Amino acid sequence: MLHFRTQGCNGSAVKYSPFFDNRLAISSSANYGLVGNGRLWILELTPNGIQPMKDFTTQDCLYDLAWSELHENQVLTASGDGSIKLFDCTANDFPIQNWKEHGREVFSVNWNLVTKDRFCSSSWDGTVRVWSPHRQQSLLTLPTHSCTYSAAFSPHSPDLISCVSSDSYVRLFDLRTPASASNHLVAQIPIHAAPTVPAIPGQPGIIPPAAPPAEALTHDWNKYRSTVLATAGVDRAIRTFDIRAPQQGPLATMIGHEYAVRKLAWSPHLSDVLLSASYDMTCRVWTDQSNIGLGNGNMDLMRSGPAGPSVGMELGRMGRHSEFVTGVDWCLFGNEGWCASVGWDENLYVWDVRGVMS
Repeated sequence: MLHFRTQGCNGSAVKYSPFFDNRLAISSSANYGLVGNGRLWILELTPNGIQPMKDFTTQDCLYDLAWSELHENQVLTASGDGSIKLFDCTANDFPIQNWKEHGREVFSVNWNLVTKDRFCSSSWDGTVRVWSPHRQQSLLTLPTHSCTYSAAFSPHSPDLISCVSSDSYVRLFDLRTPASASNHLVAQIPIHAAPTVPAIPGQPGIIPPAAPPAEALTHDWNKYRSTVLATAGVDRAIRTFDIRAPQQGPLATMIGHEYAVRKLAWSPHLSDVLLSASYDMTCRVWTDQSNIGLGNGNMDLMRSGPAGPSVGMELGRMGRHSEFVTGVDWCLFGNEGWCASVGWDENLYVWDVRGVMS
């Protein structure tokens, strides 16, 4: 397990470079992101451990980041002053671009993996915005009317955007549809609603109770199953959904965290495995058990029935952090299992998931 101290800065997110197997970026803030400066760290994994390559100080807290899919040295940051900044590792200590249209804190940024000249952002102002790095103004504004903690392009489609927000909904926007009055909104999935359960012939229908709504803080698209995404938040439960059947309710539910789940990341190597980072100071690795018996990618096994959603299983946990864990990401290169995590304890850990699995 490798370690690096973000001295004086509490981590908020960590991302591996899509271009270099030994490069990481961390967004962080002074005073736990409540007030004060932010700092973007660019780090390299070397034979002598983790070494800082570059860092940039900002006037306000940084809550998230995303590597550019166009330029290997550029990183986006989401700031507490409502701005989005683009930094270049080869430039001096200032952003090469700055966008500011959001009215409140920007809490997430995400780069389009398919059409690589687009990225999106979400904010506490109740909007998701779509941007081009080549334009100063946003291309599109998608209203959610609720504090939006996480937004992401589908890794399988350049036109699908999902987001989760404080009102406990997953929203799906399809930019191919006419804007009209719906602003490209094509689905709105209540995360905590009871699933629609068809009655069994000869038996009374059973409607399981709905969970009380709670803020959804994070979500992620499955890298192999194009219609599956996972959500999590304040109620501590991780749920997976199939966007083809929003009324069906969760495909799988994973329960075990003791406090809110702050970050989710599906594995880039295995279709059934995901990582979570939580305010209970642990990172945990899970399987939604979708590959049992029928092989990866077969959704029939995962469909909810009268008994409700399938139950995922915790495979292991990493408990080295001593404060809230706020970010986790998988390494895209090499042997499957390497990941990185950051937290409010000013620590980055690079570790092998296989080392914590039971």
